[in-house]
Amino acid sequence: MASTIRLAVCVLLSRVPVGYILRGMKTIMVLLLITVLFNLFLTPGRTLVSFWKFTITWEGLFFSIKMAVRLIFLIIASTLMTLTTSPNQLTDALESVLGPLKKIHVPVHEISMMMSIALRFIPILMEETDKIMKAQMARGADFESGNLINKIKAMVPLLVPLFISAFRRANDLAMAMEARCYHGGDGRTKMKPLIYKRRDASAYVLLCAFLACCITTRVLGI
Repeated sequence: MASTIRLAVCVLLSRVPVGYILRGMKTIMVLLLITVLFNLFLTPGRTLVSFWKFTITWEGLFFSIKMAVRLIFLIIASTLMTLTTSPNQLTDALESVLGPLKKIHVPVHEISMMMSIALRFIPILMEETDKIMKAQMARGADFESGNLINKIKAMVPLLVPLFISAFRRANDLAMAMEARCYHGGDGRTKMKPLIYKRRDASAYVLLCAFLACCITTRVLGI
């Protein structure tokens, strides 16, 4: 209940339309269904319903609902983060937080760069997927009818050209970075460096207080 209230407050403060957030849940419906079914039928415990070779237990029902809610909350939280924070801000923040690891020769800048590139590739790959799907449907491919096995088989003509396109784009990006003499983060400067202000310090204090409250409630079992 407390997690639901916290997530609802975050949604209200972000000012992102709820319908836009819920539309993003369509992409994980298959994963959500598989997670629920596996936990529902494979969790041992007190029998609730038994039919053919399947048995549903009270523990399986509770655990499947719990996992479904956690997965939904995870997707909504990640959607809020990506909709309210630009990729550059995310990678700059990650590089700043991991900055002390540079002393032990951890490639912090390269890790942040990979995260930034991955985030930027997501909409490009989604657009490429839509184009390939429409092209395959124009050639007679059917992605809607049939059972789950047939739908999975129908995705093969979609995945193969998608992977080829992704590798081609990655190779083009690597050649472009090499042509611009990119050699990692040594000696590089930022066009927009992070400047901490009073509200940033307030956010850190609130985050630490929230974390302390969560730990306290978990230890006390509230």
